[in-house]
Amino acid sequence: MDTMTSTKTVAALCGALLVFLLAKWVAEGVYHTGGHGDSAGYVIAVEDSGGASDEPEVDFSQVMAEADPEKGAKVFKKCQACHKVEPGVNATGPSLYGVVGRQVATEAGFGYSDAMKAHGGEWTPEALNEFLHKPSAAAPGTAMSFAGLPKIGDRADVIAYLDSLDN
Repeated sequence: MDTMTSTKTVAALCGALLVFLLAKWVAEGVYHTGGHGDSAGYVIAVEDSGGASDEPEVDFSQVMAEADPEKGAKVFKKCQACHKVEPGVNATGPSLYGVVGRQVATEAGFGYSDAMKAHGGEWTPEALNEFLHKPSAAAPGTAMSFAGLPKIGDRADVIAYLDSLDN
């Protein structure tokens, strides 16, 4: 291919690009979809929910009394990638054998984050429920990246499963 042909080809591509850009600019001006000032065209009045959450208030002790360890074993499969339930077997997360009733951040041989060391307290069923709901909110700065278990029944089942392991 000679120089003149390659120059014409490049010029044709640049010209086509310019036409498309100009067409886009004109279309944005004609079909502008932005807002029309600060006021809305039509306002629908709704009742204030009073800040109520989507999840109804439930007594955790009642849910815990009805918890099923077998269902908890199934839900625990989400946790198995990082946690083991054998005594003293740590993985990415600490062993959860005997965690119910244990002091926070005390599993031997596991390097806890500063956030978990500062969390303190005991892993009661209530504390585990709060932590499992959203770990990052219960212990800000924790290295545990798990989003949490949103359903209170799933959390209670997992806690019942963990509590059943050490008899």
